[in-house]
Amino acid sequence: MNSSGAKYTPRPMSNRTTYALGAVAVAVVVVLVAYFMHSSGGGAAAKVRDDGYGAAHDTSVSALLDSDGAIVLGKSNVKTIDVFEDPMCPSCGALEHIYGQEIAHRIDDGKLAVRYRLVNFLDPRSSSKDYSTRAIAANECVAGDGDGPLYSRFHQAMFTTEQPTEGGGKTDEQIAAVAKSAGASADVVTCITKKERVDTARAHADAALAALKKAAGDVATPTVLNNGKEVDVNDSDWVVKAAQ
Repeated sequence: MNSSGAKYTPRPMSNRTTYALGAVAVAVVVVLVAYFMHSSGGGAAAKVRDDGYGAAHDTSVSALLDSDGAIVLGKSNVKTIDVFEDPMCPSCGALEHIYGQEIAHRIDDGKLAVRYRLVNFLDPRSSSKDYSTRAIAANECVAGDGDGPLYSRFHQAMFTTEQPTEGGGKTDEQIAAVAKSAGASADVVTCITKKERVDTARAHADAALAALKKAAGDVATPTVLNNGKEVDVNDSDWVVKAAQ
């Protein structure tokens, strides 16, 4: 369940069954989204939530990088949920594809904040054997700027249109280009290309992994916790309920 290459149990959004390791992630996301839509009630009711809203864009939304590496996106004094993700996890991409814009809307409305806990147990499934760790480091570089909308745009891109397939990955320069497209400063771009946070990101990923094991009892992503209790993301109204 770690970067040693042991098998893992990613969590499809409909259940805890496994998918074939090494499958093309884009195809997996399509299958996960389609299956989730079917299991959530099917048809038009199970569409992308708040489609067209985009990333959070209220300038009062901040990104806070905690000492343990958790990235908190939202306004101050707002109910906060925990989201555990691996940057290469197709199921996490499916979660972001379906619910990311709805989450961003709730963040802008001050109804919800998200504490992102990023893990790296899919490192061995990347071509460089460290993509997840480097992507986490890049997330920290971007979040360290404190700009909430910037981080929201970057996170959204990295888990949807810019998420690599298993067996692949991105170079630091390619990740930095995603950050630049999101509006990152030259200092943030340099932070990514110079690997300034890779060592701390690896330690933070270990801490997040330990927290995930303690909270959920296993290592499966995505995992969402609301007040310490695991959320059933198969419930299409889970974001609405979490924001209450």
